[in-house]
Amino acid sequence: MLITTSERNLISVWNDGKGIPVVKRKEEQLHIPELLFGHLPTSSNYDDDRKKVTGGRNGHGAKLCNIFSTKFTVETSSKECRKKFKMTWTGNMAQAGPMKLSANDVKDYTCITFMPDLKKFGMDKLDADTVALLSRRAYDIAGATKGVTVYLNGTRLPVNNFKDYVELYTKKCTDENGVPYETVYEKVNLRWEVCVTLSKKGFQHLSFVNGIATTKGGRHVDYITEQVVRKISDIVKKKNKGGRGVNVKPFQIKDRCWIFVNCLIENPTFDSQTKEKMTLAAKKFGSTCALSEKFLKSASSCGIVDGVMNWVKFKTQSQMSKKTSGAKSNKIKGIPKLDDAHDAGTKLSQDCTLILTAGDSAKTLAVSGLSVVGRDKFGVYPLRGKMLNVRDAHHKQIAENSEINNIIKIMGLQYSKKYADETDVKSLRYGRLLIMTDQVTAFIQTLPGMITFWRSMPYVGT
Repeated sequence: MLITTSERNLISVWNDGKGIPVVKRKEEQLHIPELLFGHLPTSSNYDDDRKKVTGGRNGHGAKLCNIFSTKFTVETSSKECRKKFKMTWTGNMAQAGPMKLSANDVKDYTCITFMPDLKKFGMDKLDADTVALLSRRAYDIAGATKGVTVYLNGTRLPVNNFKDYVELYTKKCTDENGVPYETVYEKVNLRWEVCVTLSKKGFQHLSFVNGIATTKGGRHVDYITEQVVRKISDIVKKKNKGGRGVNVKPFQIKDRCWIFVNCLIENPTFDSQTKEKMTLAAKKFGSTCALSEKFLKSASSCGIVDGVMNWVKFKTQSQMSKKTSGAKSNKIKGIPKLDDAHDAGTKLSQDCTLILTAGDSAKTLAVSGLSVVGRDKFGVYPLRGKMLNVRDAHHKQIAENSEINNIIKIMGLQYSKKYADETDVKSLRYGRLLIMTDQVTAFIQTLPGMITFWRSMPYVGT
């Protein structure tokens, strides 16, 4: 039970686990609780050959808490020793009060109560942010520690396991349709449990090592993330046509992952005394965490793959949009063999027709026809061989096809824009497209004569 009281600037932590042995050590002639909390150094966790999955190492934490407090009280009861111990230090552990011993064979517990020396931290009281941070630590303990019930200020926290804890973060996260994120959970073994869901804020992670909140992650997070990314990468490659379109890199998949890890590591090492980042190499973890195929398959369907594919779609649209500015220009350069209509790109462009011919010979035929109808309203562009079928082509094929890009430029088309009405068509350099294929070549050969005959008729003009 953790109690924070901002009015009294007092914090109390109570634990009903096994009490500290209330016995006197012969070497120091001091009781063990007094040694642990009031003397430096007194830890016993220095043997690196002994495999441990505990959090503390050098025993500094408890003593530092005493040193940075104006008042610090330890009370512990050992049913095994049939004794209860209580002692108070004041003045930043400078003055030790009298030790109180009494008989107690009813229950085990330990209670630490202290008043932080707020002046050393430039504070007048425990402000709301500090109280919130301490309160979060109570939730951390409830989520990361198995079989423990946690109370905060007398109220039991609604967290019974790691999955409950993760849902505190994810239950309010929804997609664009208001559907909550799907969170995938797996308890791999007694030392590892993992959750994965979609992130829309870049790569996010939350992890614990032996109950320690590793806010900066570390090797354990990397170990899990690599497995998830590798599996999702295989799925994305298949959906992305084997990577022939936009090349999706692992970090781009990672940016859409939210990873939660709770693990027990043997003799972990950290980047600093605050233990925010775990630095121990994976081969020294003392255990492995091989995520199951069922978990990885579920992780790939919780929205991460869709998020990556939506990014691929956005990326392709951006690349195509760069090639289709949609600027309406009277003169365009850099397109060989184009015979542009005189009125193309002007206010009269809606009435212009672009003729696409099957090769240079057909272009010559079409140009000969223009000698009759004139060059103001008609432009000609020859195609080489068989035109690319864009229905099943991926964006890279389209983006690298010079003929398609030339047609887009000649017409003045914009990617993803729908030309549904007359106003949209007026924004183009050509209002019509005429395809002159081999099957109609014979017909086109008679076109100049037909046009001459047509113009000789009295009703021409409609």
